[in-house]
Amino acid sequence: MKPTHPTHPTHPTWLALAILVLLCVTLPIAALHAQPTSSAPVAAAAQTDLAKLDQRLIAAQSSADNAWMLVSAALVLMMTGPGLALFYGGLVRQKNTLAIMIQSFALMAFITVLWAVVGYSLCFGEGTPIIGGFGHVLLRGVGVDPNADYAATIPQLTFMVYQLMFAIITPALITGATAERMTFSGTVVFMALWSLCVYAPLAHMVWGKGGLLNATLGGRFPTLDFAGGTVVHISSGVSALVCALYLGKRTGYPKEPMPPHSLVLSFIGACLLWVGWFGFNAGSALASNGLATSAFVATHFAAASATIGWLAAEWTTRGRPSALGAISGAVAGLVAITPASGFVAPVPAMIIGLAAGIGCSAYAFAFTYVMLKVIDRITPVRVGSVAGDPASCQASFDAATAKCATRVGLPCTATSRSW
Repeated sequence: MKPTHPTHPTHPTWLALAILVLLCVTLPIAALHAQPTSSAPVAAAAQTDLAKLDQRLIAAQSSADNAWMLVSAALVLMMTGPGLALFYGGLVRQKNTLAIMIQSFALMAFITVLWAVVGYSLCFGEGTPIIGGFGHVLLRGVGVDPNADYAATIPQLTFMVYQLMFAIITPALITGATAERMTFSGTVVFMALWSLCVYAPLAHMVWGKGGLLNATLGGRFPTLDFAGGTVVHISSGVSALVCALYLGKRTGYPKEPMPPHSLVLSFIGACLLWVGWFGFNAGSALASNGLATSAFVATHFAAASATIGWLAAEWTTRGRPSALGAISGAVAGLVAITPASGFVAPVPAMIIGLAAGIGCSAYAFAFTYVMLKVIDRITPVRVGSVAGDPASCQASFDAATAKCATRVGLPCTATSRSW
C-alpha cells in the first residue's frame, strides 16, 4: 500500500487567495479616500443648519426686545395720561382740575404730530453737534429695519415711538409750574415751541448720533444720562422754575388759601407714575436683557428709599408725615435715579433715593419758597431740577469707579450703553 501525501493547492487556488487578500487591503483604503468626498455634503448641511439656528435665535431675541420696548412705550405714555394728569389734577383747586388734565392730554396729541413732522428728525437725524438734520422729516426712512446706531435688535419704528413718549411727558411736566396761570392756547403754543427749541437740541446733543455730549456716537464730550435725567428732568425742572418766576404768584395768593383739592387723585396718579417709570428707566436699555433688569431694580429701590427719606424729613421738621409728602418723595426718588439707573447697583440706588427724598423736602423747599418766593404747588421745580443734578453726578462717579475696577480685575455693576 502506497503512503498518502498531503495535496498541495493548485495554481488557481493560490490566485484566488491572492485576489482575496488584495481586496481586503484595497477596499478599506478606497473607503478612506472616499470618506472626505462623502462627508462634504454632511458638513455643508451642518453649516446650513447652524446658520438657520442662528437666524432663529436672532429672530427670537429681536421679537423679545421688540415686545418689551412696545410695552415700555405704553408704560411711559401711561405716565402722562392718566398718571401725570391725575397727579397734577389733584394738587390744584377743584375749578382748575379739568384744565390741568386736558393740558396733559392735549400734549399727547400735539407733540405726537409735531414729532412725526420734524421732531424725531431734529433729535435723532444726522446733523450738527447741536441739532439734527431733516433726513427723517415726516418719518422718511423710518421703517421696520433696525437702526444699528441706536438699537440694533428692534425696528426703528419701535425706537421712534418709544422716544416719542419721552418727548410727550417732558413738556407735560412743566405744566405743573404754569398751573392756574396760563391759558390752554398759550400752553399749547409755548410747549410746541419749547419742544422744538429746547428739547430737540438737548436730546440730540445727549442721545443723537454726532451730538455734542454723546462721545459714544461721534460727539465731543461724554455724558452719562441713561434714561433722561438731563434731557427730561433737569430741562423740565429748570424751565418750570423760569416759568414760575416769570408768571409770578397765582391771583389771590396768599390771601386766598389754595390747598390741593383731592389727594386721592394725586395718590392714584403717583402710583401710576411709579409703575410707568419702569418702562421709562428699564426700557431705556432698549432690549430685554440684564441691563433692563438692573435699571428696573434700581428704579424701585430708589423710589422706596426716597419715600422714606421725605417722610422722615417731614416727621422731623413738622412732627408728622403726610400723604402729599409720601407721593412727592416717591416721585423725587424716581427722578433722581433716572440718569443713573443703568449704572448703579441696588444699594447705591437706595442712597440716591434717600438723598433725593431728604434733599427735595428740605433744601429745595427752602430754595424755591423762601429764597426765590416761587409758588410751585405741583413740585416740578423742587423735584425735577434738584433731584436730577445729584443723580447725574452719582452716575458719573459710579461709572468711573466701575471702569477703574474693571481695569484692576474687580467686579463691578455699572454698565455702559450705546447712547
